[in-house]
Amino acid sequence: MEWRDQGTVLSVRKHGETSVIVEMFTENHGRHAGVVRGGISRKMSPHLQPGTQLTVTWKARLEDHLGSFTFEPLKSRAAATLGDPLALAGLGAMTALLSAVLPEREPHGYLYAESLSLFDKLGIDPNWPLSYLHWEVSLLEELGFGLDLTACAVTGSPDDLVYVSPKTGRAVSRQGAGEWADRLLPLPQCLLGQSSLDYAEIALGLKTTGHFLEKISAELADRPLPAARDRFWDRLMRKAAQSAPPF
Repeated sequence: MEWRDQGTVLSVRKHGETSVIVEMFTENHGRHAGVVRGGISRKMSPHLQPGTQLTVTWKARLEDHLGSFTFEPLKSRAAATLGDPLALAGLGAMTALLSAVLPEREPHGYLYAESLSLFDKLGIDPNWPLSYLHWEVSLLEELGFGLDLTACAVTGSPDDLVYVSPKTGRAVSRQGAGEWADRLLPLPQCLLGQSSLDYAEIALGLKTTGHFLEKISAELADRPLPAARDRFWDRLMRKAAQSAPPF
């Protein structure tokens, strides 16, 4: 068995004395792992970092075997993120989430394109945190749990939508929430595509998407969200506090 594809490194772990197991998110083969022989060497290891874009060739005797990768480097994203703690945390959250919740060896072409676009924005485009929030929404859709934010689940009205049902992922208006408001998740305007860069709003949006990602992670792998995602949310909250206008 053999194929060639492009992808982004998600994780690397040591395998034996000199090799590593590299997990990739590839364009046509989804989340896929393989052994890179000699991967701990000074020549190879700089290219085998989370977020790096590679062209890989995978080979195995049988399709269900782990197999091995050989690779050619395409793009390193270290320079754009190493000097920006928030961007570095965002990169860690993306790679950890993709590794944790995507099924193995299933192509996700739309999500791959969305992920590649966001990887390229990290630390470069000032609005990348807003793009990250919408990327988590796309991730939920890809996993079969898209949010329905078009109209209130109670009244049917598209007006004054300020909450999300933690059970169904549907929007709820202020009127429709009634006495249940304190049990609902926030629906900031940035989730509706009606906001510019606002760290506090984005953090609220990530509280909502994180609730559903946590449910999915528990169902699929019986584990909580990756710690890297929590660290990113904490950094974003600190950024929001720093950006708040003084009273």
